[in-house]
Amino acid sequence: MTRHNWLAIWGPGILVAATGVGAGDLATASFTGGQLGVAVLWAVVVGAALKYVLTEGLARWQLGTGQTLVHGCIQYLGRPFQVFFLFFLLYWSLYVGSALMSACGVAAQAIVPLVDDPVNGKVWWGCVHSLVGFLLVWRGGFRLFERVMAVCIGVMFVTVIVTAFRLGIDGGAVLRGLLVPTIPDGSRESLLWVMALMGGVGGTLTILCYGYWMDESGSRGADATRIMRIDLGIAYGLTALFGIAMVAIGSQALTRDGGGAALIVHLTETLRGALGPVGAWIFLVGAWGAFFSSLLGVWQSVPYLFADFYYRSFSSRSNGEHLSTLTATWAYKGYLIALTVLPMAVLGMDFKALAKYYSLIGAVFMPLLALALLYLNNHAALPASHRNRWRSNGALVVILVFFAVAGVVSVWQKFGA
Repeated sequence: MTRHNWLAIWGPGILVAATGVGAGDLATASFTGGQLGVAVLWAVVVGAALKYVLTEGLARWQLGTGQTLVHGCIQYLGRPFQVFFLFFLLYWSLYVGSALMSACGVAAQAIVPLVDDPVNGKVWWGCVHSLVGFLLVWRGGFRLFERVMAVCIGVMFVTVIVTAFRLGIDGGAVLRGLLVPTIPDGSRESLLWVMALMGGVGGTLTILCYGYWMDESGSRGADATRIMRIDLGIAYGLTALFGIAMVAIGSQALTRDGGGAALIVHLTETLRGALGPVGAWIFLVGAWGAFFSSLLGVWQSVPYLFADFYYRSFSSRSNGEHLSTLTATWAYKGYLIALTVLPMAVLGMDFKALAKYYSLIGAVFMPLLALALLYLNNHAALPASHRNRWRSNGALVVILVFFAVAGVVSVWQKFGA
């Protein structure tokens, strides 16, 4: 196969998987491992499988109809979808944009202290990462984006896997944790952490971006379905492996409850005794690679969502035959600028209140995505060869129920009983 064909197979899926691995996911995996050990590794595999089903469904819709899922929802679900999606997209962009800047800033300040005050260092480094991400997307185009992401992915994947092996984790315990679904103490708190682990694998809104990257790589039309499934199988397999490694690492180090990159930096300090100063520093560089690849992926892909939404909802303009032409529009470029700059204004703020309302609308997004796929992928507009089979429908119902329950639990935790 040619290099282009190989990129078409593994490129888009790797991008969406890497973008979905953020500071919160790493922190959740490592903290859950520290609390419950490797007995809950099965939850990582289940979580990756759930996200595979969702991403495969939206990709199958696009390959069968030539429409993105956003386009299909606008056409067939109408105004309620438009109102919710626009509100969610804007709010998600502000919250996640600031969180990604903060994560990159915390990790970079720990690796190379810019100033003595770590809080100011986080802010400065966060702004630097945002601007670098902007320049790479604005000037470099999709091909440069692919190359930079490949480097970041390689750094984060190799360092985390090597770290897990260096800690000498019991292979038998890992195998049992993968094959025998258990929750060690059966407590309500442990169940909540397992649910968080399952739900956090593979991202949320960013899985919608898979269709745009698929188009950029040249995967179009009904014949690309098999390639798409191989791509996603590889991507979510690697996502699961990465999550397994983080749970295993967390199981070997006592971590404190906390959020995002700050917990990862603390984990690095606790690993210093086992890995040595150089090994701990290398692990932190790998974590930074995960944070920056997530930021870069969001900066490149989320403006697609806004541009696609805008032109389908408010404009009759045709954007050419392929979705890749969206990057030349003012809607894409304007949203990229806003995503780069506006979260800087709240980078130093306490996000506890904002996180409450983010969790509220975030809890609704995944069940609604499952509902949309249940409706659209059984719709007459989709060729019969691409419609859901009974297995797909059954899996989507399971996902709908799981994320609905997880969402209710998340909201209850945030707002109190």
